Amino acid sequence: MTLRLALLLLALLPLAACKQPTPDTAPAVEAAADKAAPTGSPVAGVDYIVIPGGQPYAAGDGKVEVAEAFGYACPHCAHFEPLIKAWKATLPANARFEAVPAPFGGPWDSFARGYYAAEAGGLVEKTHEAMFDAIHGQRTLPPNASIEQISAFYAQHGADAAAFAAAMRSPAIDAKLDQARQFLARTEVPGTADIGTPMLIVNGKYRIDAGEGGYEKMLDTASKLIAQESASGG
Repeated sequence: MTLRLALLLLALLPLAACKQPTPDTAPAVEAAADKAAPTGSPVAGVDYIVIPGGQPYAAGDGKVEVAEAFGYACPHCAHFEPLIKAWKATLPANARFEAVPAPFGGPWDSFARGYYAAEAGGLVEKTHEAMFDAIHGQRTLPPNASIEQISAFYAQHGADAAAFAAAMRSPAIDAKLDQARQFLARTEVPGTADIGTPMLIVNGKYRIDAGEGGYEKMLDTASKLIAQESASGG
C-alpha cells in the first residue's frame, strides 16, 4: 500500500505547480487568440503583482524582458503554448522573450535539464512544441519521465541519446537550473497549485498569472506592461 501511494504521489507531482484558469475561462482558451483584446490600463494588485526590487532573468541588453515560467509536464502550459507562440510574434523590437523552465523538483527538474541541454544544442526551436505534444497529445512520454526517457525523445530529433543525457547531468546545466531557481524565488513564483505555471514576468518587476481573466487577459496585460516599460525607459 505504501509503494502504491508513493507511485501515485509521483504521478501527481507534475500537476501540482500548474496554474489553471478558472473553470469558466478554461474552455475559451483555444479561441482566445481570435478575440478582441480587452481595453483599459492594467491595475496593480488586480491584473498583475508588483515585485519589490525585481530583476530580469537575463543580463540587460536595453530591451524589455518578458519571461515565461513554464513546465513541460504542466497541461496548462501545453494549452498556453499556441497562444504564447502567436503572441511572441507580435512583440515589438525593443522587447525580448525568455523561456524559463521551472525546476520545481522531481520530473520538473529533469524536463528543465532537457530544455537547457536542447537550448545548448540548438534543438529548442524544433522540439519545444513537440515535447508538449509527446506528453499531452500523443502521450508517448510520461509527465514523470526520467532523464533517459527525455534523452530518448531528443534523440528522435537529432541528438545523441547518451551524450544528451550526459549534458543534462553536467555542471553547466546545474548552473542553468540554479539561475532559474534564483529567478523564480526572487520573483515569487513558487511551485504550488495556487500560483505555479504558466506565469509571465515583465522586466523582473511584474508577475502575471491567468487569474480570473484567463490566458487572453494575461497576454494583454503583458503587452500593456511592455508598452509602459518602454515609455518609462524600463
